[in-house]
Amino acid sequence: MTVTQIEAVAGGKTKYRVFLDGQPAFVLYKGELSRYHIREGAVLEETVLAQIEEVIRKRARLRAMHLLNAMERTESQLRSKLEEGGYPKEAVQDALDYVKSFGYVNDEDYARRFAENRKKSKSRREIQSLLLQKGLSREEVESALEEVYGQEDALDAIRRLAKKRHYDPATATSKEKQKLCAYLTRKGFRYEDIRQVIQVPDWNA
Repeated sequence: MTVTQIEAVAGGKTKYRVFLDGQPAFVLYKGELSRYHIREGAVLEETVLAQIEEVIRKRARLRAMHLLNAMERTESQLRSKLEEGGYPKEAVQDALDYVKSFGYVNDEDYARRFAENRKKSKSRREIQSLLLQKGLSREEVESALEEVYGQEDALDAIRRLAKKRHYDPATATSKEKQKLCAYLTRKGFRYEDIRQVIQVPDWNA
């Protein structure tokens, strides 16, 4: 394969993106360009290309581990970060398979923990939306939500949030009720459920 272009990666002068036969192939450090005799117009032998691919594969694994040490991520989020780093798709998939083999990435567990940690402050619909934005499938999200919420009554969740905002149905004014209603609606709760809770004069009765 022929090196058709070499360009500096934005944000620094130590990394370079190498194009083979007109297509972006991988990113190497400046010293590695010299080590593998990479320059525009050069033809890479299969043995040299295999060496480079092995270096990139190991580097992608280390990068994936570093990203996970910084914060927990979904498979989709980790894939995006690795691709942003210029790693070839093959190296990205290898890195994902590697971390998943140790259980470092598990979307089902991630979704369940995410929902569990936020169920007291966000509605089920709100959590669903956030998880979908993180690249999880709808099936994974619904499975996690069902496990976390079970048969929990939406009315109980509304009461928890209302109490957290120091709402007292026995003394609340019309303005306070309207304000709480607007807040809970934005959280994704149904108006019928909200009205049923905020109009009860005494929750403990």
